[in-house]
Amino acid sequence: SSIWQHRFYYLFGFMLLVLLILIVTCAEITIVMCYFQLCSEDYHWWWRAYFTSGASSFYLFGYASYYLLTRVHVAKTMKVASYFIFFGYMTILSYGFFVLTGFVGFISCFFFVRTIYASVKID
Repeated sequence: SSIWQHRFYYLFGFMLLVLLILIVTCAEITIVMCYFQLCSEDYHWWWRAYFTSGASSFYLFGYASYYLLTRVHVAKTMKVASYFIFFGYMTILSYGFFVLTGFVGFISCFFFVRTIYASVKID
């Protein structure tokens, strides 16, 4: 009770909602792109499904770089070290985001392809 001081904090609920929206969005975009690829009779969808939804991490890294260069003011004596640490951590975070969203996209596309090919009757 001393940490929360008897107050309700809704941050975790909002973060869970944002995570669910991210997962649904990555799954839907990857399924649509995979469907277009399968319609053009290109059946090598495995890695493209992973990279389609994982590409959002490049936007995350680009925005973090833009934010650092335009909004954050660092003392001149620590500028190089601060930039190096920031870009190091952002590279690790962006890679983790790439793996997370790529996994979501691949799994959703995998089950989508299994579902559509299970319903095809070959006589």
